[in-house]
Amino acid sequence: MRKLKMAVGLLAGLFLLAGVAQARDWSEIKKSGTIIAVTEGAFYPFNYFEGSKVTGFEVDIAEAVAKQMGLKIEWRVVPFDAEVAAIRQNRFDFAIASHGYTEERAKAVDFANPHYCTGGQIVGHKNGPLTVAALNGKTVAVQLATSYFDHAKQIPGIKEVKTYKSDPEAFAALKANKVDAWISDKWLVKADLDKNPDPAITTGEQVFVERVSAIMAKNNTELKTQFNQALDSIMKNGTYQALSNKYFKTDISCH
Repeated sequence: MRKLKMAVGLLAGLFLLAGVAQARDWSEIKKSGTIIAVTEGAFYPFNYFEGSKVTGFEVDIAEAVAKQMGLKIEWRVVPFDAEVAAIRQNRFDFAIASHGYTEERAKAVDFANPHYCTGGQIVGHKNGPLTVAALNGKTVAVQLATSYFDHAKQIPGIKEVKTYKSDPEAFAALKANKVDAWISDKWLVKADLDKNPDPAITTGEQVFVERVSAIMAKNNTELKTQFNQALDSIMKNGTYQALSNKYFKTDISCH
């Protein structure tokens, strides 16, 4: 996890130094032949690094959507908690980094159609709090600036919600007994536990349901329409299902 964090931080800095994009409408993007996308690179298996290459389910989905739109993708990497502001500042054409829809975010950016549905899930030690009721008086870890933080704050009786820059940090805090539980995306949790099984750690109740979408600048209507049409096409032609099965062995779309 430490190596992943260092790689993400270094590459994020390099990408940001490379310059920022100006706000572009669909005609400009289409003429250029390239769409500029931003992701986090630290949210396995949705977006993460393999060596110096960013990959993952959302990266592959975005690549497939761009191909359907007749475009190539130019990737940037930015910490999750800075992405909404970056889109508002028109630095990139869109972000795809597991942004769940919230009314507050929708005031700042536009959401594309959802590319998967999920929910916040409790993770803890097998003898620890694994239900909402059991979190009473407990300390919970979540990633900073996420909907998991918002929902955790609303759970009655929680003693403290501790925030971490990334989910790997939050998971590490749970393993080190610095917190009593961790709340995160149920598919991320499944992938983490499948990849790194720990007999002492298990999953508990799902706290809420969430629809996850790419985000883009407000009122960039034609770009949003083109993106949604391309996403719909890859869902109909089998590309989406193949990628979903590759990463999760099931269909995680919003049925």
